[in-house]
Amino acid sequence: MKIVSGGVCAAKGFTAGGVHCGIRKNRSKKDLALIFSQVPAAAAAVYTTNLVKGAPLVVTKQHLSDGVAQAVICNSGNANTCNANGIEIAEQMSDLTAQALGISPSDVVVASTGVIGQPMTIDPIASGMDALKNSLSENGSADAAEGIMTTDTVLKEIAVEFELGGKTCHIGGIAKGSGMIHPNMATMLVFITTDAAISPVMLQKALSTDIADTFNMVSVDGDTSTNDMVTVLANGMAGNETVNAEGADFTAFMQALNTVTVYLCRKIAGDGEGATKLLECKVTGAADIATAKTVAKSVICSSLLKAAMFGADANWGRVLCAIGYSGADVDVNKIDVSFASKAGEILVCQDGAGVDFSEEKAKAILTEEEIEILIGLNSGEAAATAWGCDLTYDYVKINGDYRT
Repeated sequence: MKIVSGGVCAAKGFTAGGVHCGIRKNRSKKDLALIFSQVPAAAAAVYTTNLVKGAPLVVTKQHLSDGVAQAVICNSGNANTCNANGIEIAEQMSDLTAQALGISPSDVVVASTGVIGQPMTIDPIASGMDALKNSLSENGSADAAEGIMTTDTVLKEIAVEFELGGKTCHIGGIAKGSGMIHPNMATMLVFITTDAAISPVMLQKALSTDIADTFNMVSVDGDTSTNDMVTVLANGMAGNETVNAEGADFTAFMQALNTVTVYLCRKIAGDGEGATKLLECKVTGAADIATAKTVAKSVICSSLLKAAMFGADANWGRVLCAIGYSGADVDVNKIDVSFASKAGEILVCQDGAGVDFSEEKAKAILTEEEIEILIGLNSGEAAATAWGCDLTYDYVKINGDYRT
């Protein structure tokens, strides 16, 4: 398996594009994206657990009930959530896309991201549909990735090449996500494409299994979005024998999918609103997986710990504090904590108590852009990883006037 270029267009038969249609006031920013498969594809998705759901998620869930899709349309600048005419607009987006591409509306995945409760009209999307269709290209992944961005500061895309049954396959993805990120199913908006042949049932199993260790382990600010969704389209154009059950091919597919999702998790966490650092919390020595995950997520979600990382302050007590209120059943007298980065590694806590360490070395380690928080529970063999970011002044600035 190797990383290749192309994003969601790396897989055979997929094109993508993005345009500015007028939803966003800034004409220099694309606000409408499209991904298209030449042939119908097996489809799977996971959705936010927030009881308040964006209208596009409701419509998409209906469309994917048969496990088939052929296109994805997504707008930024308006979440189409809590709007009286939200379902109508989402269905109109499907109809316009289907008409432009010559496919069934039921084969269209619809997504929106932006401000919640903002009135929305179909007019800019309708007027921009021709341009959107014409923007479709085998090199259009970056344009689509730009079209789904809100407060994101960097494009998030990746693709990998791997083999299934002797056939060369590809899987690629794009994502948006910077704020309102604390998923409990998937995260933000993520669109993944592959030319591997895999049944809808096994594709859903692969996605649902993967997110438990990837997207569900990301947190920027503790807020679960109303519009979170991850979708995967598999069009089978690589020509491998269809994966219909667990086995070597399913394992290989899972590994490729996980490579894509972990990369996107790290990009999303590192691009948290106002963030200056990517935080990766690695828990080892847990009694079981559930304990490891609970501890890792609690630490990565701690506002006090996140603030300390912003200030490059090796305040390891905040790590133990977060473990203590996590609800996990751990022996606090066995906990070890270290901080690490490309500048080195330093032990700051052993057996639940502080140890002498160099504040200067710790400061140098925590000044780097990627920080590892290493926690040893010394009570078993289970491990887990969670991703997050530091908490900065800019997070408040960005969200203080996000709507206006």
